[in-house]
Amino acid sequence: MTLFGIKNCDTVRKARKWIETHQLPVNFHDFREDGLAQKDLQHWCNTAGWETVFNKRSTSFRALSDAEKTNIDETKAIQLMLTHPTLIKRPVLVVAEQVLVGFNEAKYKKVFSL
Repeated sequence: MTLFGIKNCDTVRKARKWIETHQLPVNFHDFREDGLAQKDLQHWCNTAGWETVFNKRSTSFRALSDAEKTNIDETKAIQLMLTHPTLIKRPVLVVAEQVLVGFNEAKYKKVFSL
């Protein structure tokens, strides 16, 4: 199980605290520090949908140029997320073949049968 995110993100902190509270083994991958593999990002998009992974409400999205914000499809979204990892909705929790985007306690409980 791997939790992907950025250390200083409040939502990532909530997810990490929830996981620690339930004593679940998790590897944390800070994609700002540790990098981001295109194959991982592609897997998340294939599993959860690129529209779910791509955060259009982020300050990073608002900072993009008008040209970058127009005609976004999966290919363009993936390239933008690789260039600007903070465009990824955080955290991304990968448990076996499941990909959970964002922190939702009810979904986490369901995945871990708690």
